[in-house]
Order: sequence, then structure tokens, then C-alpha cells
Amino acid sequence: MPGHPRYAAAVDPSDLAFAGAAEQARMLADGELTAPVLLEAYLERIERLDSELRAYRVVLYDRAREEADVAQRRLDAGERLPLLGVPIAVKDDVDVAGEVTTYGSGAHGPAVTSDAEVVHRLRAAGAVIIGKTAVPELMIMPFTESLTFGATRNPWNPTRTPGGSSGGSAAAVAAGLAAVALGSDGGGSIRIPSTWCGVFGLKPQRDRISLEPHDEAWQGLSVNGPIARSVLDAALILDATSTMPGPEGEFAAAAARVPGRLRIALSTKVPTPLPVRVGEKQLAAVDQAGALLRELGHDAIVRDPEYPVSLYLNYLPRFLRGISDDADAQAHPERLESRTRNIARLGRFFSDRRMGSLRAAEAALSARIQSIFDDVDVVVTPGAATGPSRIGAYQRRGGVSTLLLVAQRVPYQQVWNLTGQPAAAVPWDLDGDGVPTSVQLVGRPYDEATLLSLSAQIEAARPWAHRRPPVS
Repeated sequence: MPGHPRYAAAVDPSDLAFAGAAEQARMLADGELTAPVLLEAYLERIERLDSELRAYRVVLYDRAREEADVAQRRLDAGERLPLLGVPIAVKDDVDVAGEVTTYGSGAHGPAVTSDAEVVHRLRAAGAVIIGKTAVPELMIMPFTESLTFGATRNPWNPTRTPGGSSGGSAAAVAAGLAAVALGSDGGGSIRIPSTWCGVFGLKPQRDRISLEPHDEAWQGLSVNGPIARSVLDAALILDATSTMPGPEGEFAAAAARVPGRLRIALSTKVPTPLPVRVGEKQLAAVDQAGALLRELGHDAIVRDPEYPVSLYLNYLPRFLRGISDDADAQAHPERLESRTRNIARLGRFFSDRRMGSLRAAEAALSARIQSIFDDVDVVVTPGAATGPSRIGAYQRRGGVSTLLLVAQRVPYQQVWNLTGQPAAAVPWDLDGDGVPTSVQLVGRPYDEATLLSLSAQIEAARPWAHRRPPVS
């Protein structure tokens, strides 16, 4: 690699891998680096580290090299695109043409023939698709383990899960195996692994980023979104993939500006009716965030949103029916794990008519939960109640008992999938096991800009992107 005529000799390949998408895009555009050299830096790291982490389900070596060569020719010709030549990983519930979309399962069908809309938009922005990242079967669990593909490990503590279901994406970004990654989130699946891997994860507003050809995934609960080393990197992905009208580069611009004085609610109240014990480190993160926000000039108050019990009577049937729909859509459903089949059976109790009534009830329920935003701009909660589980902790458990146990670790996310508004996991500290913690920032509907601006302000005051996990 150092023999490449355009190799940036002054830049260590490891530093390059952790530079982030925005800085890499700048270096490529300025001719300080070539797209093939950047890609090879990642491929070498994947070869060296991913046999332990298993962040990737498949690495697209040949195709990615071809795409990097094409990107370099376009750069040499003077073409400028926001992500031209930047390697990006894609979660394995998103279609990439010519590849299998496995959903973490041996039940999948053949390779798909076309890109999902979000991948099409990433390519249009110049991205190089480096591979597809590991997921738990049908994206059900907040740990990334499956009988078909094995366990993905947390680069901060390999005895622990990175979280899920975008666990491979978060582990890849954290360990410097991708510049940035695409995830999806139907109940915390971007924010949970971002929390436990120490990276920035954004669940955008529902319908901000296309789910096509899997529209209305999980009965409207799921969205696609970025997992990144920095707020600006995530904003670049959001700008490249947003399907809603708006100014060009609006989210990158938001990440670059000071948010102004905001009124912010600090809340550690657990939304779920089940008893949950929140750890000291997780509670302390919210207290510390409040102190920092006040230092930055914001009005930070202690106030809880209203979390009616009916929110889970709405969320859970949609979650279970979504799993059932995904199970039925597999080419070989008989190959699904028994735990997955049992959870899918629960979803079949909920009819189309029942789904219609739950979707109709969503607006009034969301209005109750969102009433706190009549008085505040952002709500801050813990990113999780505890740290991640050990690898294999739920191996011999059934579907219902596993769901009940894992729900106690991550109770703060699902409510915002129901309301559909944007929420972000902002890295904060390390816990006693050497695993990252975060705070969750929740914004008004359609107001990713404020979340990005505030997150970038926190990032500047309390930097995290320089941190590298032990497995890196």
C-alpha cells in the first residue's frame, strides 16, 4: 500500500481508518489520498481484526475495489460529490444488488437484483459499499448473535455484545473497520449498539430515509439511519439519503452551527411498566449532561414525559406482528431458529384489522407523549439502563423470557419509535466493564437539525471520536 503513487505517506493507515467520513471526503477531494488506498486501509484492518469481532457478514472485496477505482477516476476528472470514494458499510437487512439480504438467518432467499433506495442514494453521493454487517436473526434482539452466523463481539470488551440489531454496523465503525455505517432502528437498533460501542447513532424522523423495497417495516416502527464516529459524519449520511425536501446540505450545516439557547428536559424515568433498575453510571451520565448543558448556556430542567401504559399496548403488538411478517416473507421459514419461530407465532395473533386500529390510535397517543415538547426543545435520557450482556447469555432461553430480560437493559428507546420522532445516542463515558455509555437526545418531530447541532456542541465540549477500543 505505501508504494501507491498517491499514498499520503504522512498519514498512518490506522489514523486514516479513524479519521471519519467527512475528513476522508475532504482528503480525497483535495488529492491528499486516493480512494483505492483508503479502501485498502480498511480491507487490511478487516482481514486482521474481523475474525475476532465478526462485524461483517460479508466483505465485498472485488466489487469495492472496482468501485474505489471508479471513484478515483471521477475524482481525477474533477468530479465532486459529498461521499465520493468513502467506504461505507450497510446493515444486512438492506438490499445491495447482487448480494443476499440474510436478515441474520439461514432462511433467506437468493441474491437480490437491485439496490434498496437508501443504497442507491449512497452510491449517488459517491460512496463505496465495503460490505454488509452482521445482525441477529430478523433484527429482533439487542444482541447480535445467530445460530447461522455466530456472535458479533464488542470491540471495547469482546466478552460482551456490541448490542443490536445494528451490532455489526456499530462494531465496525467503533473498531475502525468502516468510515460510517448504515443501520436500522425499530426499537433502539441504532441507538443501543451505538451506546455500547461508543459511537454516534441517529434514529431519524420516520420516513426521512426510504425503507424501499421494505416499506412500512415493523408496522411503521422501523427507520434507516447512520452510525458514525462524529456528528458531522452522521449529518453527511442524512443529507445524502433524506427523501424529504429541504435545503442542500441542511444537516451538515446544522452540525456546524451553535444551537442557541435551548430548554432541555432531563429525565431518568423508565417508560416501561416493568420494573427496571438503572445503573449508577447511566444515571450519572444524565446528571453530568445536565451540568454540561447549563455550562453551555442552556436551560436544563428535570422533567419527565408522560408515558401511558397504553404506549406498550400499541408498540408490542406492532413489534410482534412485524416479526411475524418478516418470518413469513423468508424463502425458507422452516430454517428459522426455534426462538424466532415462537416469537413470530405471537405476532400472528394480531390481525390486519387490529394493526389498522393501532395505527389509527398512534396520533393521539403520540400527542400525549410529545406534550412535553410544548415546553422544551430536547429531552435527555440515559442511553441504556445497564451495560451489554455477555456473549451467549441468552443462548438457552425461549423467546418470551429473552425479550423480557433484554428489555430491562434498554427501556428508553421503543417509545420514540412509536412517536416516530428523531432521537440520537451521544457517547458519554466508560462503565466499570470498560464499555461505553451514552445519553439519548430526543428532538421534536422532524427536528433532526436541533439534535445534530446540540450533539455537535456536546461533542466539541466532550470529545469522543479520538477514542479507540482495545480491539482496533
